[in-house]
This record gives sequence, C-alpha cells and structure tokens, in this order.
Amino acid sequence: MSVKLIADSGATKCEWCLLEGKKKKKIDTIGISPYFLTDEQILDELTTNLLPALKKKAIDEIYYYGTGMLNPDNVKRMKKVLKRLFPDATIEVKDDMLAVARATCGAEKGMACILGTGSNSCYFNGKKITSIRTGIGYILGDEGSGAYLGKKVLQYFLYKTFDEELMAKFQAKFQTSHLEIIENVYRKPLPNKYIASFAIFLAENRGHYMIENIIEDGLNDFITEHLYKFQEAWSYPIHFSGSVAFGFKDVLVELCHSYELNVGSVIKEPMPGLIKFHS
Repeated sequence: MSVKLIADSGATKCEWCLLEGKKKKKIDTIGISPYFLTDEQILDELTTNLLPALKKKAIDEIYYYGTGMLNPDNVKRMKKVLKRLFPDATIEVKDDMLAVARATCGAEKGMACILGTGSNSCYFNGKKITSIRTGIGYILGDEGSGAYLGKKVLQYFLYKTFDEELMAKFQAKFQTSHLEIIENVYRKPLPNKYIASFAIFLAENRGHYMIENIIEDGLNDFITEHLYKFQEAWSYPIHFSGSVAFGFKDVLVELCHSYELNVGSVIKEPMPGLIKFHS
C-alpha cells in the first residue's frame, strides 16, 4: 500500500495530509513562499513541524502544490528541499493554481480562482491549465486577496477615513500604532501575511457601509482585472477557493451574477478535493 503525502501551501499556511489507505492525518506548517523564505528556512520549518508529526513514516509519493511554483526555479528548489527530507519518495511539485483546478473542476472544464492571502485565476480544460493570469504579487496586484483588502483596512485607519466607531473598534482589536504598522510593512519579514491579517476586521464588522464598500470594491477589482480577461469565463462555471472567497461568498456570488458569470463551487481550501483526486 502506497503512503502518500499531499501538501497545499499558500503564503500564510501550508496544509499537509498523510494518506495511508483510508487513513488520513492532517498537519499544518507555516506557508512556504519561495519568495520570502530561503531553502534553509523551509528545511528548518519542515524539520521542526512536519517530520515529528509523521513519526518516521516511510513516504512513497509526495504531491506538493504551492504558491510561487509557476516559476521553474522555485520548483527545482522545492524538489531539492523535499528530496533532502524524503530521499526515497517520488516527488511531484506543482503550483497552487493546479491544486484548486483539480480540487474544484475534477475532470471537467472550468475556471478556477484563488482568493486567499494572494489571488490568481486560470482556465482548466479538464486535464491541465491552458490559460492563466499570472499573479504579480501583493504590491502590484493580488486584487481581491486578503493582502489587497487588508491594505485597504490599513489605509482607512492610517488616513483616518474610518468613522469614529470603526476607528475605535480597530484600536481595540489590534492595539497598534502608525509607527508599528509602518515598521511591520516595510522592515519586517512576510509583510504580505501581516497586511492580510487585517482583512479579519472586515469579516467582524459586516453591515457597516464602509466595510461593505471595501469588500465589494476589492472583489469587483478581481473580476474586472482577472475574470474579464478570460474568454472562457463566459462559457464555463467559475470555481473559487480561499479564505476571502469563502468568507465573503455572498458578495462574490452577487457580483458574479451581476456580470452574468456562472459561479460553481466556493470552497475554503482545496485539500478535501485533492485527497479525492489522489486517492
């Protein structure tokens, strides 16, 4: 019986699943972004938080899906790190976009989108991705993502655009300052993860017109900058995965319907679909 290890990594967290027949064991580590972590940092994270949970289980196959893996150099880096830890395993490294496509479309044609810490979108022909809107990162793009929405929250706070009620709620929740925010964004590691963490403020204050405007504008930007660029978006169901898509599903579905786009599934994470796919 083949023992498999599946990984689905975004920029914020990486979810692993050990498959042994019908047995499943899930493990979480930090997100593995090759743009923010060195090979040694990735190796250290997996040695500290993944290997002990596997309890020296011999792994036969590894299917790793991760952010940044559209870059062939990053694929080589990740394979090299995994080979150091699992020298006897067969290793496949693919991008997180394919993970969402396989998890939501299965063997059918459709659009697959990620709205998590970052954002991305593609067309899947039932076997492979044939068209993709390559992400340009949280500074230049990532429309509709946690980082995109979190940046708006920070702007509204720092510019004092929020009304008194929201200013007070922001201070009570985060207890931070202008200087601390600037320090975290411009001087400390993983700024995208830090910025995205402020998107929770939107989820916790639904109903306020300023909050609803930020959510709607951010998701609308994703539709116009990404989905609108796909001819296939008008012909096939559009599937979404990620914390932002799942958390603001009501707004997302309403916006898509207003553009006469057909929404398929909206899932929080692709792992259940990947388990089914690789089983």
